Amino acid sequence: MRPPPDYPELLARLDAWQQDVRERFPGVVPCRSGCSACCHGPFDISAADTVVVREGVASLPYPVRAAVEQRARMQVGRMARMEPGFEFPWDVSRMAESRLDALGDAQAGEPCPALDSEGRCLIYERRPMICRMMGLGMRTASGAGLANGCPIRDDFPAYRDLPLQEFDLERWEQEERSALEAAGRQLFPEAPNPEFETTIAGAILLAAPEPWRT
Repeated sequence: MRPPPDYPELLARLDAWQQDVRERFPGVVPCRSGCSACCHGPFDISAADTVVVREGVASLPYPVRAAVEQRARMQVGRMARMEPGFEFPWDVSRMAESRLDALGDAQAGEPCPALDSEGRCLIYERRPMICRMMGLGMRTASGAGLANGCPIRDDFPAYRDLPLQEFDLERWEQEERSALEAAGRQLFPEAPNPEFETTIAGAILLAAPEPWRT
């Protein structure tokens, strides 16, 4: 299962946005491979991101993939014990936002299942949209401000004090819509669901041979 053809290009725009800031503020942004400060706790990802994560997991060598899937099963199992209705296909869009926040708070220290033992992302090239937005504050075309969510930003004063960086998120989300619809059909051919959202652990299990076994 491959991502909708337009979605990788949309993700590449976010990468280009990050790279542009790095070039304009050399040495200021500390985000790098192996830094996993923001890669903890469950959070929601879209249907299109779910397909991207599935492709990334499927490309891993078997022993690595099996370990990633086992970590995902453990994380989903912990979530299900707190939220009994959290079951296959692990659709968090049906969960009250307050409940998802509570799960996130309770598991805030849990590393993403896609991290290796040294904190490197094993599916970095196929990481979700939110992972590509993290690390910078954003000013959207409508003037909305999104604060930098990096949990260690205060350790780097120049980084912490960077102004919000311009990005037309509204246009990005408009163009994302077709990718969400295509992904909703890929994931659920019999009942397409472009509004589907899950966690990275849920997406990993959807790629596993027996995803219902948590």
